Amino acid sequence: MKKIFLILYFLIGKHLPSSYFPLGKFFNRIRIYLLKKNITIGEKTIIQKGFRFGLKNKVIIGKECQINENVYIQSASIGNYVLIAPNVAILAASHIFADKTIPMVYQGDTAINPVIIEDDVWIGRNAIILPGTRIGKGAIVGAGAVVTKNIPEEAIVGGIPAKVIRFR
Repeated sequence: MKKIFLILYFLIGKHLPSSYFPLGKFFNRIRIYLLKKNITIGEKTIIQKGFRFGLKNKVIIGKECQINENVYIQSASIGNYVLIAPNVAILAASHIFADKTIPMVYQGDTAINPVIIEDDVWIGRNAIILPGTRIGKGAIVGAGAVVTKNIPEEAIVGGIPAKVIRFR
């Protein structure tokens, strides 16, 4: 039965209009209903059009989160009150590339290492969060940043790789 809801989400729910459009709240309820059959989502969370997720492990999204258009989450645990801007990628695995005698495409993937995003975090547009990182409570990740290591609580980070700019 889960597979039917998964197929319905990717065929229909993923493409429904965002909540900004007329009847948008209705479309969001349909999207959330279909998603809840496969991933954990807290109350009053809004997920916009184009949201994609991997089935490599678990995706857990807390309550009252806002996830914008075209966000991809491979595997993560997301706290409450988290804002994720459009086009963010949250990754939990990568490619193995250690053996130069074997093409990378044949070396496989790394082990699953889910991302942890604590409560009250804001992730800016086009940010990339790499496997196994933790973003501390109240942190802000700037637009276009690439998070390669853990971010402390209340930190504002930006850049490639992301570095602390200041604290809130």
